[in-house]
Amino acid sequence: MRKIYAIILICSFTCVNAFASDQIIRRQAVKATILSWYTGSCKLSYERAVLSNQTMEITAGYIGVGHDKFNNHPKGLTARYAHKYIFHGNDIQPLNGFYLRPELIYSYFHYYTKINHYRKVSEMGSALFTVGYQYAMHRIVADFFIGGGYAFGQEADTHYQHGFALWDNMGTYNKNISLTFGLKIGVSF
Repeated sequence: MRKIYAIILICSFTCVNAFASDQIIRRQAVKATILSWYTGSCKLSYERAVLSNQTMEITAGYIGVGHDKFNNHPKGLTARYAHKYIFHGNDIQPLNGFYLRPELIYSYFHYYTKINHYRKVSEMGSALFTVGYQYAMHRIVADFFIGGGYAFGQEADTHYQHGFALWDNMGTYNKNISLTFGLKIGVSF
């Protein structure tokens, strides 16, 4: 009979600990931008909740790894800073929900041009306004976003700046309109 009580006690303790671990407030996350590998860069983000409905996010990336979509062998760096305003944020899940996010992006890289195949430098910045949804459950975080804004600087001839693209749609081109979208997957702690 003591063995049965011991087993019940151990199972109860395990269930209580499992339930309590789900209630841990995770205010930080580390994420990788999944789609950036397809365009030739690797980006990692660190996000921290500063209030129940606001977070700060810093992203750093190396340009020159992954699939070189444009076959121009880019090499360089990119950085982003974003401040998220999460709707229906709460103290228990501060990283979860629909958000609006102003952000600044900077990219610097050199690449082979399409025509003469010589190395050229691209250095651009952009101020964007994005919307998205971040799903945070237990330790897993998934973040999808889309947005647009204003770009400035020396653009690449592919119109892709490793973090944002310049407007090049329906037969029109504008080097000052920037567009972005992405998917980030990570862990929270």
